[in-house]
This record gives sequence, structure tokens and C-alpha cells, in this order.
Amino acid sequence: MMNFLEYTSNKIMELHSQDLKTTLTLSLGRFHISEDCGFLLPNPLRELPNHYRPWMEIANELPHFIESHQLRAQVNKMPLLTCQFLRSYREQRLAHLVLSLITMGYVWQEGETQPQEVLPRNLALPLVEVSSTLGLPPILVHSDLVLTNWTMRNPERPLNIRNLDILFSFPGGESLRGFILVTVLVEKAAVPGIKAVVQAVNAILQTSHDSLLQALQQLRLSIQDITRTLGLMHDYVDPDIFYAVIRIFLSGWKDNPALPVGLIYEGVSTEPLKYSGGSAAQSTVLHAFDEFLGIRHSKESGDFLLKMRDYMPPSHKAFIEEIQSAPSLRHHVLSSGNGQLLSAYNQCVEALAGLRSYHITMVTKYLITAAAKAKGRKTSHLPEPPQALEDRGTGGTPVLSFLKSVRNKTLEAILPQSA
Repeated sequence: MMNFLEYTSNKIMELHSQDLKTTLTLSLGRFHISEDCGFLLPNPLRELPNHYRPWMEIANELPHFIESHQLRAQVNKMPLLTCQFLRSYREQRLAHLVLSLITMGYVWQEGETQPQEVLPRNLALPLVEVSSTLGLPPILVHSDLVLTNWTMRNPERPLNIRNLDILFSFPGGESLRGFILVTVLVEKAAVPGIKAVVQAVNAILQTSHDSLLQALQQLRLSIQDITRTLGLMHDYVDPDIFYAVIRIFLSGWKDNPALPVGLIYEGVSTEPLKYSGGSAAQSTVLHAFDEFLGIRHSKESGDFLLKMRDYMPPSHKAFIEEIQSAPSLRHHVLSSGNGQLLSAYNQCVEALAGLRSYHITMVTKYLITAAAKAKGRKTSHLPEPPQALEDRGTGGTPVLSFLKSVRNKTLEAILPQSA
């Protein structure tokens, strides 16, 4: 018969094991990720409290003020407002979107040849204040332009591009609207994939091969759907407008020859601060997929991707880190000796490499080809396109070599069938 000491010891181990499983079980809710919308902010707010009307009046007229060269004058008249009357997280996210949009317009109103090198305190102070509260940098990021900048025309109807609109805009008209909304749809297409990652991590913890196999098949389908959705850019975004009009307003002041020393945030720092511009690398989706599938990037690409996590909402970054600390999928697949799991894993990796190859063709069209075309134009109704980031992404990387490195390292993760 088991003595009391043995019984107690076994019971403690059993309870510890249960606690471990409870702690390790992954869920979206713990990281403020929506079951329906993924990393998109569900039902973003359109309005701030009346106290912040001066910000909203400028943000709602942003394209007009930029195109008529009045934005800097409007901002200089703006009262200095504190963020203390923002009552909720969603109001803080809207404030960050509005202030960072105004910031990009203020800096780049006159194009890359006359960037504003000092952000006035009435814009710099509240932007830094709300950024600090949210754990975001004081610049326009993916979580502003895309995740917080969308609305449904009719909430009763499906979430497709005809039933979507953006809240705020830059110059760029329908092409800018298309660029943002197609990216919103890409984030939506990733939702089943994010859920599949959660299911798969939990299946590994519970050693359920059937659940893991189902999750991997769902992840592959989601990645393929993301690739198809990305293709909508061809229908909704004009490459010439994207290159000559839109790109400048997504550009930051780190690794940008147009603002080589950075931007002074008046009242915050006497030294210029450097922040990267908007980048697809700021989307949490591919980071989560990479960590789950065990993709290992080169040092240079990996360092840049790691920095981009600081441009995400902290809860989204924490989700990636949680996946990173979960048991290794690759190790599990290899040690299982299960051929179905190995094939399903490889199909996910191949789909991810396919998405990255497609992204390369998009960047070639919207950046490299558009740049060559702009050089060959004698006259145009479009503004002179920016030269400083000619072969670089708005995040500041040499874009094609970066994307090819990331794609090639993804392909290297494919496991040999004999494994």
C-alpha cells in the first residue's frame, strides 16, 4: 500500500503537471487577439472626445492640407493637448493613429527635398505621451495605418473590399485606399492561420497527432489565402501613384538619406530620434508563422525583423514570444516519425515560401519597375518621386535582397522526406 508521503509526493507532481499544462495552453484572448479579426482592432473608433477636436479636424482634412501645402501652418496653430482625457485603449489607439498620420504629413509635406527636421512640441509631446502609454514608437506604424484605420460600411454584410472603408487618408486617393484595405483583408485572411497555430501548439502539448495534422492543413490553406488576397493589390493600387505619391508618407527617419540624422521631437529630446518607416515586417502574422515553423533567418535579416517587433502592440509581440518558447514543432515532427505530419509541415513551409516569392514580384512591380518607369517619364501629372529610398523599402532595408534572403531561408526549413 502506498504510504502517505508517497501519495502526497505523487499528488503534488500530478498537480504541478496540470498547472504546467494550464499555463502552457495557448489562447488568443490572453494576448488581446480577436477570434474574428485576428490582429486587426475590432470595430475601431471613428471619433475622439470633444477635447481633441483640433486633432480630428486636421486629420479629417489631411490630404487637402498636404496637397495645398497648408498642413504645417495648421499644425503650428494647434493647441497643446494632454492625453489624460483619453478614456480607453481604443481611444488611445485612435489618438496614436491620428497624431502619427499628422506627423508623417508634417514632416513630408514638401517631399524629400524639404523635410521638416523638427516636430513642434504641440504635436511631439502628445504623440510621445500616447506612444509611451501604448508601448509603440512615436511614428506611423502598421498597427496604425492598417489595424486601426478601417471600418465596415454595413456591419451586417461580409467583410470584403466593397463593404470596407478607411477612416483617414493621405494623398493617393483610391490607390491609397486600396493599399490599406487590401492589407486589412490580408490580415483577415490570416485569422484561420493564427487560430491554427494556437491549435497546433496545444496539440503538441497534449500529444494529439490528429489535431496537429488538422491544424497544419488549416495553416497551409490560410497562407495560400493570404497570397491570393495580396494579389488584389493589382486591381486596386496603381504602381505609379504608390511609388510617386504614397511611399513618401510611409517613410521614416532611420536609414533614410533624406533625414540622415533623424527627427527632433521638440520638448522631448534635444537630440534627433530615429524611427523606421512603415513596413510589412511590422505585421505580427509572418513573425508568428516563422516562430511556429522554426524558420531561421540570416543575422542581418533576423536583426531587422527582431527590431520590427518593437513597432507592434506589446501584446502582439508577447504572442510571438510565447510561440517561440513553446515546444518545437520541427523537433516534434521529426521525433514523431509520422510521415503525414512531415508532409503537412513541409507544405506549410512551401506555402510560406510561395507567399514570400509573390511578395517579391509585388515589390518588383510597385518599386523597382515603377522607379525605372518614373525615370523614363519626360512629363507627368504626378509629383517628382522620392529618390532617397529608391531601392529601399519604407522600413529602410535594401528591399529585394532582404526579401530574397527571407524567402530563401524559408525554403531551407523544408525537411527531407527521409527524415
